[in-house]
Amino acid sequence: MPARPFCARLPVPAVTAHPLVTGSPPAWASEWGEDEFGVFVGFAVAEVVQRMRWIPPGRFSMGSPASEAGREEHEAAHEVELTQGFWLGDTPVTQELWEAVMGNNPSRFVSPCRPVESVRSEQAMAFCANVEQRVSGLALHLPTEAQWEYACRAETTTATYAGDLEIQGVNNAPVLDAIAWYGGNSGVNFDLDEGEASEAWPEKQYPHAKAGTRAVATKQPNAWGLFDTLGQVFEWCADWYDKYPPGPAVDPTGPARGRSRVIRGGSWYGFARNVRAACRGARSPGDRDHRLGFRCARGPE
Repeated sequence: MPARPFCARLPVPAVTAHPLVTGSPPAWASEWGEDEFGVFVGFAVAEVVQRMRWIPPGRFSMGSPASEAGREEHEAAHEVELTQGFWLGDTPVTQELWEAVMGNNPSRFVSPCRPVESVRSEQAMAFCANVEQRVSGLALHLPTEAQWEYACRAETTTATYAGDLEIQGVNNAPVLDAIAWYGGNSGVNFDLDEGEASEAWPEKQYPHAKAGTRAVATKQPNAWGLFDTLGQVFEWCADWYDKYPPGPAVDPTGPARGRSRVIRGGSWYGFARNVRAACRGARSPGDRDHRLGFRCARGPE
């Protein structure tokens, strides 16, 4: 039986007339091709398909300039080179995929096409290891912090891949509405009985009384076909949190050990200033709450 389609995507990328890229698909691939966003490959677990996007090697300015609205001092801009490309999930891991791999669902906002949340970093890593038992040779892992920001930016230099923020209120930056679920819009037409009371949240872009996560891929992707890198859920990264290096870096991975792991991207509960490509957060690896999720990487290769 062919794998059934992954949770509905809006917009659905149009596949070109010649979808197969040069070469042979990996042995673990359930789909393989190229569309308007570039090369993609998918893997399937129990008929649930996760698409991954090819992220090419390159250089970028990691962090934020002093003029960026909402920036913090620990985001000092520095040049980073990633010498090898890698694959990255085009959405955060969904509850549907988590259940297929792990056999349970820790999420507060239960719905198959919403991101899995309330997972510790160790649980996210265990998920990657368990996928390997189902799909041999896939070798998933959490992205490094540099991989995450580079992929989120998709060759842009502004605060978001849709442009810079004009912060009109703590929960109001109009540019975010098209690309991210955040505190300003995450309660608009919220469709679950379970929800976080949000009526008293200050300075929202739109009025709402109850908020939470939303179905993945319902906001606009970046130029590399990645959805929900900003807003939705904070995403665990592989790196232990540390200050940025004082100068340029090549393939940085962070310190060998630490007290907190990096989280990135802001969340449905997040203020507008947190929903930026450069914004850094840190949480104890044992933390779990309904703002924390993750997406998977493969490579570099």
